[in-house]
Amino acid sequence: MATVAKWARFGLALGSLLLAPAVIAERAVHAAAPIRGPLNVLLVGIDPRNDHTAPLADSIIVAHVTADRSGAYLFSLPRDLIVPIPAFPKSGSAARRDKINAAMALGSRVGPGRYSAAQGYELLARTVGAVTGITRFDAGAVLNFHGFTRLVDAVGGLNMPVDQNVVSEHRKPDGRPRDRIRQCPGHDDCHRPYTGPQKVYPKSAKPVHFRGWEALDYARQRYGLPRSDYDRQRHQRQMLKALAKKLKRTVLTSPATMLKVTATVGTSLTFIGGGHSLADWAGELKTLHLTEMTTIGLPGGPLFENKAYRGEQLPASTRDFFTAVTTDRVAGFLKTHPTTVTVDG
Repeated sequence: MATVAKWARFGLALGSLLLAPAVIAERAVHAAAPIRGPLNVLLVGIDPRNDHTAPLADSIIVAHVTADRSGAYLFSLPRDLIVPIPAFPKSGSAARRDKINAAMALGSRVGPGRYSAAQGYELLARTVGAVTGITRFDAGAVLNFHGFTRLVDAVGGLNMPVDQNVVSEHRKPDGRPRDRIRQCPGHDDCHRPYTGPQKVYPKSAKPVHFRGWEALDYARQRYGLPRSDYDRQRHQRQMLKALAKKLKRTVLTSPATMLKVTATVGTSLTFIGGGHSLADWAGELKTLHLTEMTTIGLPGGPLFENKAYRGEQLPASTRDFFTAVTTDRVAGFLKTHPTTVTVDG
């Protein structure tokens, strides 16, 4: 059980809901070389319906851990960010300019009607690296929506404040899927195909309890929010941090709970260890504390071409933030550039 505890401490120290249960999905070959220097980890949330459907990256979060292990910084990239996506011979995908979440789908094709999240991660990592200047991610993880829901339920739900009123596009108050309008009976060609009663998450300064389906539903919403996807990105970062804290309180104190969590998530998680085992990561990051995790929102806005909305874009000022990440100077940057990015409350 000592090794399991070390693995759990690694996931919790990093603050990532994606890495905590990765003990059952570890495929990396043990590497003798120690982990050194600043670390960058790419965390991806996807919604694949099955292995015959190309996955899109619904959530893209980068975790930067400082070289001295004094803290970690999490920031999101808008899923609709318009970027150059490089060619990827493994999947037969040509270079193109598109929304960044398409990189996962374009890279995932492994055969006719067959897709691999692990392979899609490779192209997404290259694409994110080109945007941020991060030439190599030290580790990464991909978790689908079903795995996230099961993970939250396995730890007994989450408690966190709700910073604004959120109305669900997808769920009824009792958690069942909302009805579809007659013109859109079962396809995704309609912009907003749902109708009828909606689940509501009222603003609350006091922590609100979220069951698994509620946590996922809340983290998916953007319609009706003042800043749309940017509010959703903030909620996803808040949810990730709340889950990490819950895992620390429950999993570390109960080996039985740890086994339940890892068994529950199962193949919903793909972990990329960067050539190192989870034991290697645990030994390097075990002193990192959740209180030293800072979550950050990037400024962005709509990109219009020929008077038509194309997607999202980031201002040139974010390049300075990315430089601070790649040179491990984020703490100093936040002090000297208080308006370039937003530190979540």
